[in-house]
Parts: sequence; C-alpha cells; structure tokens
Amino acid sequence: MNPYLEPRQLIRAGVFAAGVLAMIFLPVLLSGGGGAGFAMFRVAVFLTAAAAAVFLWRYYSSKTRARRKRFAEFAAAQGWKHSADSRRGIEASFPGFELFTRGTSRYGDNFLTGTISGHALTAFDYHYQVIAEAGKNTRTRNHEFTVVLLKPRFPLKPLTIRKENLADRVAASFGWDDLDFESAEFSAKYHVSAPDRRWAYDALPARTLALLLDRNAGDIHLSALHLMLPLPFVRDPADILPACETAAALLDGIPEYARKRRKKGR
Repeated sequence: MNPYLEPRQLIRAGVFAAGVLAMIFLPVLLSGGGGAGFAMFRVAVFLTAAAAAVFLWRYYSSKTRARRKRFAEFAAAQGWKHSADSRRGIEASFPGFELFTRGTSRYGDNFLTGTISGHALTAFDYHYQVIAEAGKNTRTRNHEFTVVLLKPRFPLKPLTIRKENLADRVAASFGWDDLDFESAEFSAKYHVSAPDRRWAYDALPARTLALLLDRNAGDIHLSALHLMLPLPFVRDPADILPACETAAALLDGIPEYARKRRKKGR
C-alpha cells in the first residue's frame, strides 16, 4: 500500500540527480571525449539509478513503518486491534459491495478491528488498479481508499446513499428518479437507491436524514450484512472516527420494527 509518497520530494531528488550528472558529464560529452567518457557516463547512470532505487525503497519503507505504528497506537487507544498484514479476497470477506470487485490487484492492509456502539468494526486501507490500453500504450492507474465497515447484530438489505450529481438530475428530468424523502433538502443533496424501497424508507427515518445532512456524510453502502463507508486515503487514523460514528448512528437509528422485519426475512 502506498504510504502517501510525496511527489514533490521524489521530483526534487530526480532533478538533483539529473543536475549532478549534467555538471559532471556534459563537458565530457560536448568535448567528444570518446569511448572512455561514454563508458564513465554509463557507469554513472547505473550508479545513480541504483542510488535512486535505494532512496525510494528506504523512503517507502520508513513511511510504511511510520504509518503502521500510528495505526497500531491509535487502535490501542481505542481498545481495538491492528494488523499490518496484506489480505486479498476482500470481495469474498465482504460480499455485496461493487467497490471490492473493481479492477485488478485488489488487496487491503492496515486492518483495524473492534466494536463501536455495539457494532463489529473493520477498517482498512484498500487498493485496486485499473489498466487501460490505447493502441500500443498501456496506462495503469492505482486507486486507494480507507474503508470503514460495520456489522450490526441484525441483518440488513442493499441500500446506497451518495451525493447527487448532474447526471442524476438529468436522469430525473426524464423520469428516472431516485427515492424521494420527506426532507426536500436531503432529497436534493443525496441520491438514494435500493431494490426494496420499503426497506430504504424504514431504514432512514427523519432523524437519520437530519443527522446525515448535519454531518455532510459521504457515500454509504449497505449489503445484507455490513454497512460500508469508502473514504479518501487517510493519513491520520483518527480521521476515520467521524465516519465510524456516522455509520454507528445510522445503524442505531434503524427502527425496531424494521429490524424485526429483517430478522423474519422480510
């Protein structure tokens, strides 16, 4: 997992190395120094590349260790557990979420496990990559998130809450609207979809809508077993706490009659 390497630092290192090479070997090349000069140049390029590789590896390793330490200390402070192991097969462990089926090279690491408000918590860094081919060119794009998942003591149903966008408003103008709620402000800001409309209305009472608006909540996804919030890759593990609290509040806000219906398989 990329521990947020700083591009500016890497660029500065590359520019510095290129500048040193230019100052040392440009006079030789301009003077036509012959085979010996070019041989020295090749050796210098190799040594510079090796030094750059060592620098990047050490930089990456130090950032990774520092991040794992922060997560471990944070987990201990919360009474949670931390595991630095990388795990694949996330889509099998947490089925029902489209995010975990995208692209290739899918894995998670820096796992936090514990409980919040009585709900089982799992949070981790998640990575996948998408490879796009255009003619002879291949472009690889890496995507990274920090994911928060809560598993309540009662079953759920699929439900998606996300910020409404222009495409949603255009679709609505043609009659393809999402679910509308009593709160006009919430309906204007969020796009809600669910195969079972009654479940969506039951699971999101007015006080929950108000809470999501007040906290300016991001995307929220429910499967049959878990509630999941995908966050931008966080640097400080404490940044996941607001998401954990929002997720717990949403689950706590599901009325008892809706929970009983789900326990009966309805």
